Amino acid sequence: MSARLSRAWAILALPVISIVLSVIVGSLVIIFSQWLVSGELQPGLAFDAYSSLVSGSIGSERAIVSTLNNTAPLLLGGLAVGLGFKAGLFNIGVQGQFLMGALGAAVTGAAVSAWPAPAAIAAALAVGSVVGAAWGFIPGALKAWTGAHEVVTTIMLNFIGASLVSYLVLNFFQAPGFSFARTGPLGNAELPTLGFLSPDLDRLNLGILIALLLVPAIWWLLFRSTLGFEIRTVGANPDAARYAGMRPAFLTILTMSLSGMLAGTAGGLEILGATHYMPASYGSSVGFDSIAVALLGRSHPVGILLAALLFGALRAGAGPMQLDAHIPVELVDVIQAVILLFLAADVIVRRLLRIRRAKPPLAAVEASADSYAKQTSL
Repeated sequence: MSARLSRAWAILALPVISIVLSVIVGSLVIIFSQWLVSGELQPGLAFDAYSSLVSGSIGSERAIVSTLNNTAPLLLGGLAVGLGFKAGLFNIGVQGQFLMGALGAAVTGAAVSAWPAPAAIAAALAVGSVVGAAWGFIPGALKAWTGAHEVVTTIMLNFIGASLVSYLVLNFFQAPGFSFARTGPLGNAELPTLGFLSPDLDRLNLGILIALLLVPAIWWLLFRSTLGFEIRTVGANPDAARYAGMRPAFLTILTMSLSGMLAGTAGGLEILGATHYMPASYGSSVGFDSIAVALLGRSHPVGILLAALLFGALRAGAGPMQLDAHIPVELVDVIQAVILLFLAADVIVRRLLRIRRAKPPLAAVEASADSYAKQTSL
């Protein structure tokens, strides 16, 4: 038990400390910003700001609904990034995959808006997922076949995706009768809400349930399936994986495609459940915030779920914080940035606070791969 607790602390210490330090830094930013403006130090202002933030995120049923709605796309985006991390891939292209999946779901949803609701929703989500997977396939194939680094290719594909969405909506999928360029109404393809349970749940759509169901699915894939073992082995040691008879190139392409599929699903759920149309210019930071979610969650599905809930709460409480405490919503961006800063400074923080790293020895991975090779050769 002592060993398990020690290992759990080694895993959780850095994320917890990063959150605490980010809150402290955010407090200092609030206090000294006010001092620069008014010339007075108001230490209680930080407490007021965080009180409004918490109240706006979990202080009422409507606030919790807002938090969950913000959590759903972040959860799927975080799973997309985390899945790539497990294979040793840094998928920065979740933003582009999210946008392409959103466009695919919006166009399909408008085309099948008269279908029965279950069929229309399933078709729109399926197309959004497939389009996201196809957008993720591109950097995976380039990595496997040419050695092009996925960080570079996914960054470029983010810009290409945003421009392509704008071009397609303006020239091919623009619906008539609206004051701005956007796709048509979704009709029966819109996700139903849980308003029949309570009036405050009228804004909570089924997207959060779909996102939550994918958490155990991805956990099972990574830690209970042969494919997941291969993905983790390739991420830990490609040479050991190749020695065991695995195919790193194929697994790279497959993992990036699966990652893109999750991001595309996030875009589809956002369109079908929240915005209900795709504009020519879609302003969203879900893809980039998902990177922070995956890092804070240590690439584990359960950790990503908790991190997505935290970031969703920050987004939900930002508006009430600005209205009640008169603190700009950009404070949330500051907190997220500081969390990322301390997560990136992993070695420094651990050394200063004397926290050991929880990392399995390479010999264990190689032994597992060797065992896998012997089993598959029988």
